[in-house]
Order: sequence, then structure tokens, then C-alpha cells
Amino acid sequence: MSASTKFVPSRSKASFWSQIGVPPRGRKLYEAIEAGFDFATYQKLATATGIEKKELARITNIKSATLSRRAKDGKFSSDESDRLYRYAEVYNASLRLFENNKIKAFQWMHNPVKALGYIAPSDMLKTSAETEEVLSVIGRLEHGVFN
Repeated sequence: MSASTKFVPSRSKASFWSQIGVPPRGRKLYEAIEAGFDFATYQKLATATGIEKKELARITNIKSATLSRRAKDGKFSSDESDRLYRYAEVYNASLRLFENNKIKAFQWMHNPVKALGYIAPSDMLKTSAETEEVLSVIGRLEHGVFN
């Protein structure tokens, strides 16, 4: 975990997806991504996952100038929304892996993982292929397959 990445726990008992205001699956999710997430979703995602907003922007490849524009506009593009969704999906999967232990899920997300070539899962969300690999590793770990 980088020095700038520290965990700040969320206190909400609501489901992860309802905390961030994003449908977890299906047509409503696809439509939300295509329309672009509200800027509030970014703030809710940072809070729910315990990540600093600046670090979330880095991981999702949203430049600070773009982030400022999105704050004024109130919406992200569909591409930016998709990147935010990727982070949310992987974080939620890691949360399930660690039986809702937010600290362990956060630590796993932000530290190098042997099965990912010693790259942190949060650094493997730039493409859908990388994201699928992280989700595959989580699935293998859930089923006790460690290689």
C-alpha cells in the first residue's frame, strides 16, 4: 500500500451498491454507465471503500482537471463511469472474499498480489482484461485454488 493510500472506514450498514447509488447488475446498471454516473457517486464510492478521493482518481485514471470539470458538470462520461464501476466491482468482490472485513478487503486491493505478478489489484483496473483477471483471482481464492 502506498504511503498516500490509507483506509478510512465507512460506517454504513446498507448494501455496498446502495451506498454508492449504483445498480449492481442488469439493464439499470448499463443505462447508468451509459448516461454517466452523477458526481455524487464518485464521492460515495470513495467513502464506501475507504479510499482517499485523490487516490480513487489516480486508480480510475481521472485527471484532476477532468475531476474538477465533472464536479461542475455533475456527471462523468460513460468511459469514466465504467472505470469507476470496475473499481467498485473489484472492491465489492474483495469484500465478499474477506467476509465483509473492510480493512482486509482494502489492504488486499492496495497491496501486491503474487497471483497478479506482484501487482496490486487496484493497479490492474485500467482495462477490462486486467479487471477480469483480478476477478478471476478472487474467484480462485474463494474456491481455495491458490495458483
